[in-house]
Amino acid sequence: MSKSIEIPPLTARKNYKWELLILLWLAFFLNQADRQIFSVVLPLIRKDLGLSDAELGLIASALVWTYGLLVPIAGFIGDRFSRRNILGVSLVFWSLATLSTGFCTTLIQFVLLRGMATGGGEAFYAPSANSLLSEHHPKNRSLALSIHQTAVYFGIILSGLIAGYVGEHYGWQRAFFLFGSFGILLGIVFFLRVKKDVPAVVNNVVNRFNTEIIPTVGQVARIIIRKPTVWMLTLAFACMVFVNVGYLTWMPSFLAEKFGQSLTEAGFSSLFYHHAGAFLGVLMGGKIADRYAAKKPQSRLIVQSLGLLLGAPFIYLMSVSLSPTVTYAALFFFGIFRGWYDSNIVASLYEVVAPNIRSSAYGLMLACAFLVGATSPYILGVLKPTLGLSTGLSYLSFMYVLGAGLIGCAVVLFFERDKNR
Repeated sequence: MSKSIEIPPLTARKNYKWELLILLWLAFFLNQADRQIFSVVLPLIRKDLGLSDAELGLIASALVWTYGLLVPIAGFIGDRFSRRNILGVSLVFWSLATLSTGFCTTLIQFVLLRGMATGGGEAFYAPSANSLLSEHHPKNRSLALSIHQTAVYFGIILSGLIAGYVGEHYGWQRAFFLFGSFGILLGIVFFLRVKKDVPAVVNNVVNRFNTEIIPTVGQVARIIIRKPTVWMLTLAFACMVFVNVGYLTWMPSFLAEKFGQSLTEAGFSSLFYHHAGAFLGVLMGGKIADRYAAKKPQSRLIVQSLGLLLGAPFIYLMSVSLSPTVTYAALFFFGIFRGWYDSNIVASLYEVVAPNIRSSAYGLMLACAFLVGATSPYILGVLKPTLGLSTGLSYLSFMYVLGAGLIGCAVVLFFERDKNR
């Protein structure tokens, strides 16, 4: 009589937490790559369709506005339903939107598909992904989240190189087709390999009668309102997003116009040096914070504040330099210190927010930050014909200084009262 073979559940697989990290890394890679394609092929779209700089900036802002409006909803959903299903559906949805963007021929089509559909799909990724990762990596949370964060840099760098090359040689439309198709395939693999999880509120909060306690939207908002540290972290994040979205949208065009570079060269150079630095910086920041946070939890916030403060001079230098070499060096060190900040975005918030509302709180934080940051591409596009991109980009350094000051205030005035106990 043959003996039946029992297949262990997916979550019992050896090293499952690392397989989950790899799959989420790939999904986050495409999340960032799909978002960046438009900026890389922007000059080709302008030439082909005759759109103005302000209209191109509006398309870029539409994605971030949509993201900002929907991400708090994504956060609340992420605390209440299977994060595996949320992540898989969002991956397939934004990938379909990316693929469809290749068929756009008018401003309104770009706003609807590249802006609203892609941004809407991507909004549901980060809150659930970070919550799920934190749950599976409780002892090395900053390290796991830092590794996950490196997908941002690889996604942006490779999208700059690949989309620039494909756009120059085969047309900007095929760049969207390529990345969108990969996302759909990854979505299928994701559903096959990742186990449906227990919602965070069910997994973390059970009262004395063993019934589920699910905080309402109003309860979550009231908890957050009472913690000024969360406000300061959110406002500082808004400053960083304002800089990042403006830089990502206009830097390829800046290098192409200022130094006469080809689309492929400008797309690669504008993104590689900065994100190579950020890759190193995020690993440094995560290790530094983990080392000191066990005894001094505010160390995560201090690392973030220093990252913004030290990065500000290099933002100014990259904007005003007359030498490509100096510009690349400035981009690299801007990236190093941006990585210090990035490595603790989620971990710092989690120091002052309870586990059962982390996805919701992170969603609200993202919403506020991206609604503010979304204005950056449009403002720079409007200023470009008069002040020029060099001056506009240099002003971004002031936002980093402001963000550093806000986090510093949180550390000195509010953290000790607000931290989890």
